[in-house]
Formats: sequence, structure tokens, C-alpha cells
Amino acid sequence: MASVVAGARRRALRDGDRQIDTAHLLHSLLESDPEVRAAFGGGEQVARVLGYLVQRSIGYGLRWQGSVEDSGAMPLPARAGVPGWSPAAVAAMEGARERAGRRGAPRAGGLDLLAGLAADRECRAVEVLTRAGVDAPSLAARIGEPSQQV
Repeated sequence: MASVVAGARRRALRDGDRQIDTAHLLHSLLESDPEVRAAFGGGEQVARVLGYLVQRSIGYGLRWQGSVEDSGAMPLPARAGVPGWSPAAVAAMEGARERAGRRGAPRAGGLDLLAGLAADRECRAVEVLTRAGVDAPSLAARIGEPSQQV
């Protein structure tokens, strides 16, 4: 996860974004984790999602610049959040940690974070997935709970 977070941080800085958001996390996950890519069921879907994520820095995501991603996934008091992170990204990371705990792991892995992202239907990562033709609820179902992993 450290490499995923580092990659997301680099993307946010390079894109001129004030915060790491769920799309940054998704992009970094797809680039660094073969299990996450396999969860999509094929290279074609991964290529389409990466295509949308790459477009973010050249125009697609410009409407997001300067705005805070807040899907409402976190309770109001917790939204004060973590400096440099969108509330939705914090919620996805917390969801990943909780999922890892359910499978008895000391740390979250890529599939845990992907499940956390897919669970928030209002986050930017799910918007990217939807635009790329990925059904986020079906993806979340394929990932399943830890005992049902792909």
C-alpha cells in the first residue's frame, strides 16, 4: 500500500490537485497491483479505465481541479479529515483497513482498497469506472468479502 499511496501522491502533485482523491488511488492501484488488474476480468477493461485516468490530466478531470472530493461517505465530524486527502479517499482507506481486519491481515492490500473505492458510488473513482464502462457494483461483488476473493 505504501507504493500505491506514494503513486497517488505523485499524481496529485503532478496534476496540480490540492488533495489525493479516489481517482488518484485507483490509478496508482491499477498501475502497481496485478491482483487489482485481474479483478477487472481482462486487459480491455483495465485499458479503458487507464485511458480515462490518463485523460484526467489532459482535460477530462479539469472540472475537478480546485474542488474537494466529498461524496459524503464519511460521517460529518470525521470529514475535517486528513490534510492532503479528500474525505472520500480517507473513507476508502478506512474501508480497506476494515476489510483487511475481517480477513485477519495486519495491513490492507490492493483488493481491500479497490473494494473500498467501489463501495462509494459517489466517489470520483467510481465515476471514472462508470465512464469506462465498468459496472462498479458488479466489480465489488466479484471482489466480495475477504473469504470470497477473486
